[in-house]
Amino acid sequence: MSTPDADGLLAEQLLRLTRRVHRIQKRHLEHRGLGITPAQSRLLRTLAHYGSPPRMADLAERLEVVPRAVTTLVDGLEASGKVRRVPDPTNRRVIRIEVTDEGRKALGELRGARRSAAEEILAPLTDEQREVLGGLLDTLIDGSPEMERRC
Repeated sequence: MSTPDADGLLAEQLLRLTRRVHRIQKRHLEHRGLGITPAQSRLLRTLAHYGSPPRMADLAERLEVVPRAVTTLVDGLEASGKVRRVPDPTNRRVIRIEVTDEGRKALGELRGARRSAAEEILAPLTDEQREVLGGLLDTLIDGSPEMERRC
């Protein structure tokens, strides 16, 4: 069992790694000249997972942000032609968000930027270390049911 100090060190290492990952991904995004922020990138990637255009409220829930934050992100992506607002076919009061052809091209570039950022981050690891890290990350991402009940 780990000591509280060791847990604190691990938590700090995870936070430092998260900040490093964000910095590297941001640099790779900027290098590709897409004019997309990391938050806009996340929204665009989330949109791509829907089978049909979602409502802004659906996006806010999926991204775990307030609806106003989604509005700001959609405004920026719409201004650059990567998404568009479309009326709901069954309820004219509802607006849905869909990815445009320009947005689909940007998604391809985003995948490339994320892949190159991941290569940079993982470069110091051997194949075996990458496999171990992948297993550990899966465990942390999935969490244990016992820990989730405590929260």
